[in-house]
Amino acid sequence: MITRYPTKKIYVGKVPVGGDAPISVQSMTYTRTSDVAATVEQINRLHFAGCDIVRVAVPDEEDAHALKAIKAQIALPLVADIHFNYRLALITAETVDCIRFNPGNIGEKSRIKEIVRACQERNIPIRIGVNAGSLEKEFEQRYGQSAEGMVASAEYNIKFLEDLGFTDIKVSLKASDVQRTVSAYRLLRPKNHYPFHLGVTEAGTVFHATIKSAIGLGTLLLEGIGDTLRVSITGELEEEIRVGRAILKDSGVAKEGLNIISCPTCGRIEADLVSAVAQVEARTRHIKKPLDVSVMGCVVNAIGEAKHADVAIAYGKGSGLVMVKGEVVARLDEDQLVDRFVSEVEKMAQGEE
Repeated sequence: MITRYPTKKIYVGKVPVGGDAPISVQSMTYTRTSDVAATVEQINRLHFAGCDIVRVAVPDEEDAHALKAIKAQIALPLVADIHFNYRLALITAETVDCIRFNPGNIGEKSRIKEIVRACQERNIPIRIGVNAGSLEKEFEQRYGQSAEGMVASAEYNIKFLEDLGFTDIKVSLKASDVQRTVSAYRLLRPKNHYPFHLGVTEAGTVFHATIKSAIGLGTLLLEGIGDTLRVSITGELEEEIRVGRAILKDSGVAKEGLNIISCPTCGRIEADLVSAVAQVEARTRHIKKPLDVSVMGCVVNAIGEAKHADVAIAYGKGSGLVMVKGEVVARLDEDQLVDRFVSEVEKMAQGEE
C-alpha cells in the first residue's frame, strides 16, 4: 500500500492537484501558440487521449494574446509557460488557469513580484519550475547543476512567494537524467507541503523517454511522492499521455484500465501470441475498469495464470480456452478466441458478470 505525502490541494482550473486528488497527467503542445487553430487541434487531441492539464509555450506577445481565443475553444485547464519575459505572464494571467515560470531565467525578483500580483488578482496558482540546466547564477556557482542546487533554488523561490502572501504553489525539479531528478524531489519533499509536478526533462525519443520516466517517476510514485506528472517525449503528444497513464497504473498508484498479463515469446508458444496481444490491447484500450486479464500462449503457464485472472485466454495448438474467474466458459478455434475474450472483458467492465 502506497501512502502519499500529505500535500496542499490547489486547483488548476477545475482539476485538483495535491491532497487526496488523483494524480493528474499533463502534456504540452508543440505548435506555435499564435497559430490558434493548430494549437486548439493539438489540445483537443490531448483531451481525447486522456490528458488532464495542458501547457503552452508563450515566447512572445503574439502568443500571449492568442491564449484568449484558444481558451474559448478548449475544455482542458490551460497553463502558460513563461521564460525570460515576465510581462508575458502578466498578459496571460488574464486568461489561463496557471502560470509556470522558470526562476533561473525570469530575472530580477521585482519581476516575480509582478507575476505574483497578477496571479493573486485572478486567484490562479503558480508552478515554480526549476530546471537543472538553467539555475540562477548564485545557486549554480555554489552547487553546480546538482540536485542540491535545484532544491536550494526551489526553497528560495517558495519562501519568496510565501513572503508575498502567496501559497497556491506547485513545484517541479527537473533534470535530464534520472538520478538527479529523483534526488532533488527526495531532498525537497520533507521540507514543505506543496504539491509536486514530476518529470524527467529532455528525456528523448519515445523509447528513451519511456525508460527514463518509468524509472524516475515510478520510483518517486512508489515512495508516495508526486501529485501531477508529465512524460517528456520527443514525439507525438498522445504517447506522453499513454506512457504517463501506464506508469500510474503499473506502479499501483492508479487503479484504472486493464493489467494485461502475457507470457514472453519462447519455443513453447502454440499460437500467434504477438498478434493476439496487440489485438487485445487495441480493442480494450477504452476500458477504464481495473481488471487483470491474461493472454497466454502455451499450457505451461496458461492455466495457472488464468486461475488468477478476471478473464483469460489459454492458447493450445489450433484452439484454446476462454476463462472467467478461473472457470472455462468456452473452448474455441484459435481465430475465435480474441473475439470471445473481448466480449467477456466488456461484459465484466460493465458489471455483467
